[in-house]
Amino acid sequence: MAAIVRLSSVFRRGVKPLFYQGTLLARPLVVPHNYQEQPHQLTARIHASQALNAGSGSKAASLHWTGERVVSILLLALGPAAYFSPCPAVDYSLAAALTLHGHWGIGQVLTDYVHGDAKIKMTNAGLFVLSTVTFAGLCYFNYNDVGLCKAIALLWSK
Repeated sequence: MAAIVRLSSVFRRGVKPLFYQGTLLARPLVVPHNYQEQPHQLTARIHASQALNAGSGSKAASLHWTGERVVSILLLALGPAAYFSPCPAVDYSLAAALTLHGHWGIGQVLTDYVHGDAKIKMTNAGLFVLSTVTFAGLCYFNYNDVGLCKAIALLWSK
C-alpha cells in the first residue's frame, strides 16, 4: 500500500529539497488534533474476502500458474517443431497442449463470469466434457488422417 509523505517531515534538519513549494505537494494524511503537537493518523479499514478453496501456505495456485506458463511456452516451441519436423509425436503433443491451454483459458472465463453453485458445477462439467471430446477428436484425427501438422500445412498450401 502506498503512502504519501510530506517532504518537510522527511527533511526536518534545515535541509530543503530542490524546487520545494508547499502548494505543489500533496497534503499529508496526518493532521493535528486540537492544535496539539501530536498528530493523529486518519486510517480506513479495508476488508478483503478470504480466498476460496485455498489453505494457508497452499502452493496449488502457484503451481497452476507455473503450469499454465509452461504449456504456453511449450506451444511456442511446438509451432516451429510442427513446421520443420511433422511427426506423430509432435501431432499428439500439439493436441494435448492445445486442449489443455484451451481448457484452462475457458475455465478462467467461466470462473470470472459464472456465479452460483449450481451454475458453476454445470459449466465445469460442460467444460470437462468439451475438453475431453476435443482431445479425443484431435487424437482420432491424428491416428486416422494426416495429423495436425500436415493438415495445417495443407490448409496453407491451397
